Amino acid sequence: MSETKYDLIVIGGGPAGYAAAIRAGQLGKKVACVEMERAGGTCLNWGCIPSKALLKSAELYASMTKKAGDFGLSVGELGYDFDKIIGRSRGVADQMAKGIEFLFKKNKVDYVVGKATVIAAGMVEIVEGDKKGEFLKADKVLIATGCKARRLPDLDVDGEVVMTSREALVMKKQPKRVAIIGSGAIGVEFAYFLNSFGSEVTILEMMPQIVPVEDGEVATLLERTFKKQGINCETGIEIKQIKQLKTKAKITYVSKGKEIELEVDAIIQAIGVVANLDGVVSDRVNVKTDRGYITVDENYESSVQSIYAAGDIIGPPTLAHVATFEAIQAVNGMFGHSKPKRVTNFPGCTYCQPQIASTGITEKKAKEDGIDFKVGKFPFIASGKAVASNASDGFVKLISDAKTGEILGAHIIGADATELITEYCLAMEMEGTIDEIHGTIHAHPTLSEALAEAAAATHNEAIHI
Repeated sequence: MSETKYDLIVIGGGPAGYAAAIRAGQLGKKVACVEMERAGGTCLNWGCIPSKALLKSAELYASMTKKAGDFGLSVGELGYDFDKIIGRSRGVADQMAKGIEFLFKKNKVDYVVGKATVIAAGMVEIVEGDKKGEFLKADKVLIATGCKARRLPDLDVDGEVVMTSREALVMKKQPKRVAIIGSGAIGVEFAYFLNSFGSEVTILEMMPQIVPVEDGEVATLLERTFKKQGINCETGIEIKQIKQLKTKAKITYVSKGKEIELEVDAIIQAIGVVANLDGVVSDRVNVKTDRGYITVDENYESSVQSIYAAGDIIGPPTLAHVATFEAIQAVNGMFGHSKPKRVTNFPGCTYCQPQIASTGITEKKAKEDGIDFKVGKFPFIASGKAVASNASDGFVKLISDAKTGEILGAHIIGADATELITEYCLAMEMEGTIDEIHGTIHAHPTLSEALAEAAAATHNEAIHI
């Protein structure tokens, strides 16, 4: 039974965990990172990265089959190999995971594949894996075990008829008919992916709109666009019963007072996530939690001294880029490099087509809070670059303080929305105003011009509308 002493042990190797380990290594600390599966965690191996590979295949196929003629191109018979599409996404994830493992070596991080349990402050036991039975000692421990998919009760996730996002990323065959329960980012991304290759997709959402956290106008446009693409969006529904059979499932739900029975080949559950804390902390270690998430202070320290936590495991927003930010802040703080910051301003991104990106408050929230605000809006149909690219669907919408012009929220739906949102995030981080955005020269012709035009539209000064 061996024992090793570290400055920091990180439990979890996802966007929070690997970032924390690498950052501590950069600071010259002796670090170990324990990950159950593979470096990169859920995001890199079973979420963000492989799903974007699938979506790129879908976008390319949809463009060639449905939009080639718009560009004066003719395409002969075009087919696809679903297994190769899935295989490519796994290859992308594998390549990126190897990159993280290289960065561990570069920064002298000891990488341990296995499951770890914090048995006391400063003491971690490896309970599964090749190094089972070993004890690792550290001055500090950072828990970054993230979240896992929430599951509906009484359904057997078999990977064929019933799936979460994880199983859907490696589905063995393309379902002809699929129901996606939940319409957050994961739900609508899978809807777009499968519909692009001809699956009959039905989204079932209990809230009044799809993508419930987004601005109402954004949700309305996405639903309208999805319906044009052939995706059936059912909102405000109540699921009464799900019968899981060997090769199919039957869902009974109520929509607008009418009971409907839907028969599908597969169900993808996309109803959110829950904290992944099972077995991570011994019952003898009294780390306080709230709804399963670890409670931390402004320094990301838990209720037990020297035990820290960052990323999804400390609660929403459960986003990879937020997790990375929190982990780096936690490490910088615990080793006295800089005072840690908590998350305030962050982008939310959804990668279906059209893309969605947002930050700050929605117009509905501004009204509910009684804020004196103004709205600036610019449609991509008025953007020369968007029209030239055959990507004129969507708009940019800005919420700003009526008196000061400070940006309170930004909402983009359209091509490359997820790339464009960062300008507004930076402006908000610097407490910038719509006038400063408007006063910044944006290159022409670019999609980013719409960001300046939306700011100008707040004062009815947009030139192109």
